[in-house]
Amino acid sequence: MTNLLETAVNAGNFTTLIEAAKAAQIIDTLQSPNIFTLFAPTDEAFAQLPEGTLDELLQDTAKLKKIITYHIAFGDVRSDDLVQIQEAETLEGSVLAIESANGGFKVNDANILQTDILADNGVIHVIDAVLIPAMVAGH
Repeated sequence: MTNLLETAVNAGNFTTLIEAAKAAQIIDTLQSPNIFTLFAPTDEAFAQLPEGTLDELLQDTAKLKKIITYHIAFGDVRSDDLVQIQEAETLEGSVLAIESANGGFKVNDANILQTDILADNGVIHVIDAVLIPAMVAGH
């Protein structure tokens, strides 16, 4: 198997996320032996951000790092686990709300489109929106 970064690259629909992770200097985290769960917004999810937002974030690496690490939860949280939990602690320090609804899952306001893409150092769940931590959203 491959690590979270390689798995995301191979999937092909996370180009913007990978570019943002590189800019935020957290590529090493995604390649580390530590076990994480990555809630990965698709390129389409990034495209839904207001115009200019992504360019602005790529210039503001501190804010970008907060946003990207807000998509990374500790441990290997698979769909079986998502059913049993209401929240997940993130690398950013805040907590994501996890909700099971209509046979699927939501993380904050994003729908999980695909669960359980396994990697050597964790798991990826594909989401349809970019998650913004409250500390960043208020600015």
